[in-house]
Amino acid sequence: MSETHAEILRRLDRIESRDEIRQLISKYALALDMRDMDAMAGLFVPDVKAGKGQTGRQALRDWLDETMRKQFDGTAHHVGSTVIELIGPDEGVGVVYSKNEHETGAEWVIMQMMYYDRYRRVDGRWYFARRQPLYWYATDLNKPPIGSRKMRWPGREPYEGSFHALFPSWTEYWDRGGPKDGPLADPAPLEEFIETMRRGHEVHGNRVR
Repeated sequence: MSETHAEILRRLDRIESRDEIRQLISKYALALDMRDMDAMAGLFVPDVKAGKGQTGRQALRDWLDETMRKQFDGTAHHVGSTVIELIGPDEGVGVVYSKNEHETGAEWVIMQMMYYDRYRRVDGRWYFARRQPLYWYATDLNKPPIGSRKMRWPGREPYEGSFHALFPSWTEYWDRGGPKDGPLADPAPLEEFIETMRRGHEVHGNRVR
């Protein structure tokens, strides 16, 4: 096989992989909103970490079934801006914006968030290895979330979300109080835009949702 032919096949695989991952993201929203928990769980790797220290698709299905049943009468997840990067032949990362609506008792709660995703290809198919939710706000439709502690669920004290926590640039921007000193940073390498922005930062405590 010529090098040119091999490169074409590699590029084609990357294109098909990105398209499959985009479909994976949209399938998650559809399955969750339609409460097909088997379909939702089937989008994750077999050894996915679920709530309550458990692992596996069935544990994830059961945990989310209980979580959604307790909190919401109905939901709609609207997928927005998406960045997908392939960091190996069978591994990828992504950032996915999501604007969500929730019917929860007498209130209609809107939410802006993003997912920090890990993807893994198993036996030729792409799955979620992990979905880490990062929240900006949640509030009743008629109550704009102005000010701090923008996570405002019915029956709970308001609290801060983690929308900006994965990216240190947010805090640095406000801390410096003006234009950045020093030379302009080099553009991020191809397939390393997200990880370059993260600069090793992690967020703990949020589980798959």
